[in-house]
Amino acid sequence: MSKPSKTAPQRSDHETRVTDDHHESLRLWLRMLSCTNLVEAHIRSQLRLRFQTTLPRFDLMAQLERHPEGLKMGELSRRMMVTGGNVTGITDQLVAEGLVVREDNPKDRRAYIVKLTKEGRRVFREWAVEHEDWVIRLFEGLGEKEKKQLYDLLARLKQFVGSLGTGN
Repeated sequence: MSKPSKTAPQRSDHETRVTDDHHESLRLWLRMLSCTNLVEAHIRSQLRLRFQTTLPRFDLMAQLERHPEGLKMGELSRRMMVTGGNVTGITDQLVAEGLVVREDNPKDRRAYIVKLTKEGRRVFREWAVEHEDWVIRLFEGLGEKEKKQLYDLLARLKQFVGSLGTGN
């Protein structure tokens, strides 16, 4: 049995299980998934190291930043594609830190509206500027023409897959 190369780190990702015998579409899907996971892992790491926060907290605050009027807890859950319990836990933490507030919903007394506080907006802006820089750096390996081409190709794929529906 040969030893792993010291020059090339052995990474286990979704692509390691495919061979040339697999359909090109499957190889492409696993390549996209591997790239997505690598980018997300880098961003999670940077958020933890730089701001001692998590990607779900960042995502919740990003949703609220786009909706200054606030969002109901259920809407946050739907937009983030996580359970209501997860949103409640994250919101509880952010309320305790003074970054968001929970207000009674005048249209539905059973629901709350969650909004960023002034401090929450300030903190999120700081996070968002660095987040954007991290993403830009992660894509520096591609030229502008390549990024545009990849963007356009993924748009076509997104449109086609969206036209197929969910199969329900």
